[in-house]
Amino acid sequence: MAFVVAVAQRKGGAGKSTLAANLAAAFAGLGERVALLDTDPQKTLAFWSEARAKAGPRANVLDFEAPSGWRVPATCERLRRSHDIVLLDTPPHDDTDARIAIRSADLVLVPLQPSPADLWATGATLDLARAEKRPVAMTLNRVPAQGKLAEQVLKELRQKGLTVLDTPLGNRSGFASAFAAGLGVTEAAPRSQAAEEVRALAAALGRLRRR
Repeated sequence: MAFVVAVAQRKGGAGKSTLAANLAAAFAGLGERVALLDTDPQKTLAFWSEARAKAGPRANVLDFEAPSGWRVPATCERLRRSHDIVLLDTPPHDDTDARIAIRSADLVLVPLQPSPADLWATGATLDLARAEKRPVAMTLNRVPAQGKLAEQVLKELRQKGLTVLDTPLGNRSGFASAFAAGLGVTEAAPRSQAAEEVRALAAALGRLRRR
């Protein structure tokens, strides 16, 4: 049975879609049977999937679907039986569709940039996960190379008793260039620091899956 992860964040600009795509590519590169679902009306991952179809042999095999909100539960249940991991990119603003996606997941992965605005905005996502009785893991995204703000945000998250994955992703141009080509960084630049960070995050999620 697949491990279903909903990548959720009510605040826009946290890098939710890019994170979901990179994790899907990383897991596929490990030989996992991966499905990536785009439930966000912006359909960012649908465009990524179209670019991926032209990316050639560098693109690892993964399945992509873009079900509408009410179809998400049935789609997840079907994919659970045929895949190892299912990743959902969730809508940032639609309460009903976001709730449906979170309800279908085994884990809610919440990315946030190391900023007070992202930290404050995370409360709405945590409230949804709590209402649906779903476990949450936090991960820092787009972390700058310098500055102490990331440490401060991590401290506040841990003080709230939240599970924080010690596998932050840096603010690296490689993520954007790989995404534009329909690839993950583990495929476009497998020896890069960005690729190492994504693989570390995928490994951390794998450990949560085995709990």
